[in-house]
Amino acid sequence: MQIQGSGDAPPRLEIRNIRRAFNGRAVVDDVSLSILPGQVTCLLGPSGCGKSTTLRMIAGVEMQDSGEIWVDGKLICDTVFRLPPERRGIGLMFQDFALFPHLSVADNVGFGLTGNRDARRARIEEMLDRVHLRRHIDSFPHQLSGGEQQRVALARAVAPRPRVMLMDEPFSGLDNRLRDGIRDETLDLLKAENTAVLLVTHEPEEAMRMADEIALMRDGRIVQQGAPYNVYTRPTDRAAVMFFSDANILRARVTGALADTPFGRFLAPGVPDGTDVDIVFRPQHVRIDFDRNGSGPRPTAGEGVSARGTVERARFMGHESLVEFRMDHDGSILKATVPNVFLPAKGKTMWLRVPRDRCFVFPA
Repeated sequence: MQIQGSGDAPPRLEIRNIRRAFNGRAVVDDVSLSILPGQVTCLLGPSGCGKSTTLRMIAGVEMQDSGEIWVDGKLICDTVFRLPPERRGIGLMFQDFALFPHLSVADNVGFGLTGNRDARRARIEEMLDRVHLRRHIDSFPHQLSGGEQQRVALARAVAPRPRVMLMDEPFSGLDNRLRDGIRDETLDLLKAENTAVLLVTHEPEEAMRMADEIALMRDGRIVQQGAPYNVYTRPTDRAAVMFFSDANILRARVTGALADTPFGRFLAPGVPDGTDVDIVFRPQHVRIDFDRNGSGPRPTAGEGVSARGTVERARFMGHESLVEFRMDHDGSILKATVPNVFLPAKGKTMWLRVPRDRCFVFPA
């Protein structure tokens, strides 16, 4: 699964079929990625799936067992040839800002720069202007807030004009109030420098906010890759749906390419008769039939029939309300989210519908 560049220009970063095993267990297993200049690709997945090991191999601090790594169409590492990390043109940002406490902000930003003194000073001032910290040029890290330290670390990483930037959970140490603003500043700066970015995170919201492409990783392999909208709305399997959000699951058996449920029949084309399937849908796509007034199920175009549930609990979550229903047909819990404040009393019965175009059908 690779992103093809336009024309004959090679990708800025390309990794081909890299693999790394520890004690006989493949931690990274046949992973391939291509990233264009100015593109942000997010390697998204749970802890322990191989994301950080992939970054370390690209950076050159870990050696792959097989596969190749290319930058701007030039091989930088395979199992025989290995360009040292400092010659790869790759920048690094981590959760730990790793600023030198005994150096000023200016000296931290200029640490990796070459050239004459005036050129280095001009680049330092340019970078501090771009992260809005010029006034702190002579300060020391301990005199800065956490957000300011992160921006200094960003300026230092970008100052040498790396062709590729690797970012491993760089914003997880910041509080929510600062995080969004610094993420946006970081993206603006990296795109302005035309840097190819590979960001590692376990947070779907961060990936959706920052990435041009998401590569969803599980058990050492990339299981799905594409634009955030496509990965979210066209998940490859049940686990992919549930990684991005909470989900409801209906179990059904297929007969004649149809799966029969209390919400009506769902199409299951190509699935053999007698196969069990999971019908997966997100809480925000459950429709509460406010006009039913206790009447029985009613067929609706695209939404099958209504099924009845009893309110088990309701909670206001800030921008929406989460309501949990115990369904009449099997006693299972079904979750629905409603914009704004909606807090029906426990024990109230309501009718629910499930839009067909918001459901995913997977083999159980």
